Amino acid sequence: MIITSKAIILNIVRYNDETLIAEAYTESAGRKTFAVRISRSQRSAVRHTLFQPLALLEIAWDERAKQTLIRPKTARCYAPYSSLPYDARKNAIGLFLADFLRHALRTEPDPTHIFPYIEQSIMWLDVCERNFANFHLVFLIRLTFFLGITPNVEHPERNKFFDLRSACFADHQPAHADYIPNPEAQFIPMLLRMRYENMHIFRFNGTERSRLLNYINTYYRLHLPDFPELKSLQILKELF
Repeated sequence: MIITSKAIILNIVRYNDETLIAEAYTESAGRKTFAVRISRSQRSAVRHTLFQPLALLEIAWDERAKQTLIRPKTARCYAPYSSLPYDARKNAIGLFLADFLRHALRTEPDPTHIFPYIEQSIMWLDVCERNFANFHLVFLIRLTFFLGITPNVEHPERNKFFDLRSACFADHQPAHADYIPNPEAQFIPMLLRMRYENMHIFRFNGTERSRLLNYINTYYRLHLPDFPELKSLQILKELF
């Protein structure tokens, strides 16, 4: 059976002179790994140049094929970007998010709701003209809703510490190192109130933004299996 689905490309690796390996998250089937033939022909039904991190493609493949690596039959870009690949800061955010999602989506979450969230978020960033420095923070904290690991912000009066392991506020300093102290613990409820439309209202300096990104990354490492240290994290922190 031929499946045609929207797909978000997460990672590209050159396998050899003839093939690229592309990891994708598809709207209809979740994670898929494609073996893409490198073709020099502009008439090819699958142009390998379309496969870039966070590219929004419509891909057709044979679902009956049982191979781990699937050969796509057709591929086209259904939503070309206007600024994301060309703006240095947006491109850095995009590469970081692709790297982040590649690991965060290993748990095979249901794409029914999470795919539209990722797709719409990326398209929003592409058309946003300014005030998007907090975008990655909002994206990552909202992503916890779809992965079932949302922080518990009940009892905000106990905001002396936020325990990253138990995902809730604590009156006393935890006996481990994975916690957020005051005043930064107060940022967690704030982050959960943020949306793309209002994120410019919330002001963080570069140090605060960098530390929050570290905390969020640690939170994911604690709550998702085998979530690694991300090399792209340092690049993003330096830019923002």
